[in-house]
Amino acid sequence: MTATLDSARPPRDGTRRRPLALLATLAGASAAGTTLALSMVVGVVGWFITDGGAHGAPRDALRTGALGWLMSHGSGLEIDGIAITAVPLGLTLICAVVIARFALRLGESVATYGPDADDLADGDRDWTVPVASALFGATYVVIAVVTGVVAGSTDTHPDLAAVILWSLVMTGGIGGIAIAVGSGRASVWLSLAPSAVTATLHAFRSIVVTFLATAALFFLGALVLDFGAAMNVFSQLHTDTGEAALFVLLMATMLPNAVVFAGCYLLGPGFAVGGGTLVSPSLVAVGPVPMFPMLAALPDNGATPVWTPWLVALPVLIAGVGVFRSQQLRPTAAWDEGALRGVVGGALAGLLFGLLAVVAGGAVGPGRMTEVGPEPAQILFHGIVAFGMGGLLGGLLATWRERRHLPAAEND
Repeated sequence: MTATLDSARPPRDGTRRRPLALLATLAGASAAGTTLALSMVVGVVGWFITDGGAHGAPRDALRTGALGWLMSHGSGLEIDGIAITAVPLGLTLICAVVIARFALRLGESVATYGPDADDLADGDRDWTVPVASALFGATYVVIAVVTGVVAGSTDTHPDLAAVILWSLVMTGGIGGIAIAVGSGRASVWLSLAPSAVTATLHAFRSIVVTFLATAALFFLGALVLDFGAAMNVFSQLHTDTGEAALFVLLMATMLPNAVVFAGCYLLGPGFAVGGGTLVSPSLVAVGPVPMFPMLAALPDNGATPVWTPWLVALPVLIAGVGVFRSQQLRPTAAWDEGALRGVVGGALAGLLFGLLAVVAGGAVGPGRMTEVGPEPAQILFHGIVAFGMGGLLGGLLATWRERRHLPAAEND
């Protein structure tokens, strides 16, 4: 199989082409090695800034950076017997972007590999993208497992099974799609799909992007309103300039988690900041929280203002606007197709946000802080209902607008 992939369609300039297996392996190793090395460098820099190199050894700092990289792949760890399972989604996002970049370049490199048009007509199958994706992902997983074995210990207990799962999902999902896009196969496959499918995926993307952007603005707005409280918390930490910079970097790795929490708040069920707590538009009940400046964005305890329960209408409105804008680019005059695009696109958006709710929370400390984050089942239900309802309304409105411009005979 590999020989066929590597030998088909030789370069026009007569140069020798590298084997697909080599290209995919190098791309997978580079994708894993780049972010792993970055995390380890940050670990060493943080060690010098906070400790001046007085205690420990560079290998300890390197191990700390590697453990941070593993945490971005869902490994969790234990610190003094306390389990930390929350995933720093900011670092995960960086890893995902790097995976996509290297996978895209890999796809561009193997664009001319595989059978040509004549071979395809003879019944040959194009395995270029599946083979490249498998090798890319396998290399990434091997590096992740080796890192877990070397950096982990009986004191930290990183979960290697979770690391393997997260690595496979990111390299197979994000990496595989990027390879298909870079090689040109994705455009070919999408051209074969029914127009209703591509339009539904476009509506789904529009809803997700619009809602996440709104949730991010909502969180940043809440933080700005209580910026004084956040700075007061910061001042009580008694950090110098270097330590403050590291702390800000740590908060940045949790920013996507905060955005997901804000989205859960807008959907209605809200989220917990410790066992027995709730932050929602209709009720805020939280106890003492850690000295973490981002938590200044939390609303005050007690009954909420009369207008905050109405925030649950915002996801419905966002989904409607997202689908309406999507169907302006991909219009349809069929009532059933317009409605179906909106409902399915909204349901997919709700499903994705439910998955984000699963990975955004977790344990961040002892005692009550073992329960931080939303309840995924509630978020999944509210997300599907809110986005599906909004998508339906947006799809019907866009269809009505399109039919207004049709001749009277075609409206019948």
